[in-house]
Amino acid sequence: MLFSELKCKDVINVRDCKKLGHVCDLEFDECSGCISKIMVPGCNQWLSFLRCEPNIVIPYKDIRQIGPDIILVDINC
Repeated sequence: MLFSELKCKDVINVRDCKKLGHVCDLEFDECSGCISKIMVPGCNQWLSFLRCEPNIVIPYKDIRQIGPDIILVDINC
């Protein structure tokens, strides 16, 4: 899967069924070359001038499933 395909998917938290946003960045483990974390913007781009939270960092172990349209994660927000 390409990053351009991954960043178009909605990230949904299965604990509260909230849409967190879209993937904006990835972090790789240098030794293994595997994805270790995905990052989702902490604020809406349109409201970023009001108040912007830092990015939501989601460890790869908390990703439950990557589907054709969404990424399901299990995190405490």
